[in-house]
This record gives sequence, structure tokens and C-alpha cells, in this order.
Amino acid sequence: MLLRVEIGDALRSARRRQGRTLRDVSTGASVSLGYLSEIERGQKEASSELLSSICEALDLPVSALLSEVSDRFALAEGVEIPDTIPQELSDKILGHPGAYPSPRLAAKP
Repeated sequence: MLLRVEIGDALRSARRRQGRTLRDVSTGASVSLGYLSEIERGQKEASSELLSSICEALDLPVSALLSEVSDRFALAEGVEIPDTIPQELSDKILGHPGAYPSPRLAAKP
């Protein structure tokens, strides 16, 4: 597993869940469409500043993105991390009950 690949995949998933285009997010984040595409495909690593800008364009807390990526690594490593967010809150934030065992890439409420 590569961190840049998992971050890119998590960003792409968040963007698609919102029904947004690469162009829309690249404009909002002030990054070229091509570079954002490379980030989503795990070919380029985003700086912390750029990652923050992309998350802001997605109205997505950086902490939620990093939590998603952390969960992916924990699963691959066979590490169990207890969920500390009540399921009701997770369902409210995600808008679709039971889709994930823990909160994943929730947009800002």
C-alpha cells in the first residue's frame, strides 16, 4: 500500500459521492485539472497545503480524509481500531445509515 494511492482513492471517492467533476473541484481548489487527476490516481503526492485546499473545495474535513486513509491501512495491516464515534452521529453525517462500520469522508455538517 502506498499512502499517495490511498489518499487519491479516498479523494476520488468523496468527489464522486458528491457527484462533482474533476474540473469543478480543481477550480475550487485552484489546482490544474491534470494535477488533480494525477493525485486521485496516486501518481502524485499532494503537499499538505494542496491537500487542505482540495478538501476545502470538497467541503470535507482533512481529518475525515485522513481517518478514512488510516482505516484503510489498519484494515490492510490487520489492526483493529475501535470506533469512537456513535453510529447515530456517523449515520447523520454520512446521510446513509449502515453504509460503513465507522465514519468515512463525511462532509462538513
